[in-house]
Amino acid sequence: MENPHSPISIPEASPKPYKKSFVTTLMEAASLRSPFKEDTYFTSHLKASEKKALQELKDKLMASYGPDGECTMWGIPLLAEDEKADVVLLKFLRARDFRVLDSFRMLQKCLAWRKEFKADSVGEEDLGFKELEGVVAYMHGYDREGHPVCYNAYGVFKDKDMYERIFGDEEKLNKFLRWRIQVLERGISLLHFKPGGINSIIQVTDLKDMPKRELRVASNQILSLFQDNYPEMVARKVVNQLLSLVFQTVMEIALTFHHLPFWVLDFHQCPMVLQCAVLNVRSIFNSAN
Repeated sequence: MENPHSPISIPEASPKPYKKSFVTTLMEAASLRSPFKEDTYFTSHLKASEKKALQELKDKLMASYGPDGECTMWGIPLLAEDEKADVVLLKFLRARDFRVLDSFRMLQKCLAWRKEFKADSVGEEDLGFKELEGVVAYMHGYDREGHPVCYNAYGVFKDKDMYERIFGDEEKLNKFLRWRIQVLERGISLLHFKPGGINSIIQVTDLKDMPKRELRVASNQILSLFQDNYPEMVARKVVNQLLSLVFQTVMEIALTFHHLPFWVLDFHQCPMVLQCAVLNVRSIFNSAN
């Protein structure tokens, strides 16, 4: 017989489905390894058609420049039968979907441009942009896989005096473009040019306060130079339009968890926060939804 005074057993409520907040997801994503995998550039991994295209490109280069011709990029002789030359040639082939003639023409134009621009020596020049170094475009650290990271932030040019000082006429614009190429060349000097190595960089761009209309000409020229002469050199581009949202999120975390290190609060002075973008922003939102 049931005891009338015994406690009534109340079944436990089923747990509600747990949905991660954006803040929680952002914090967890910071500890995850990026899923990005760079091309290995091992010739043994190429398809038969790709190996054939690589050899045909080498043959075209030899026929055009000869064994003693000037045909080098980033200090790498392209006619040498070695793995570094293969990495460079494969970048041009991949940029043109292994169409040999298109890749060869792109390579020829790039060689001519580098010679005219004196790109091999630009890294050592003093172009007089000390005020822009570490502010507008600069290399800083590496991602988890070891790719050098280049940060770009053009918000300083919302100041009209600064804008006129840097972009006031065509001569000044050309000098700025040369300086921007200098930053890129210095980043490329950190690459391995080796199968299985680190053969590209990360680009992180902060669009906050950027005067888009005023910088349209400079931006288009930079983009054109990069696309035409630096194929497959960027592993990933992160256009950080969400930077303000991330800032608000970080501040929310800082106000909730007072033990966080001070750099979180000093957001605008610390490039480390920009590196949140390198974690692959898309994966953060996919896991949050």
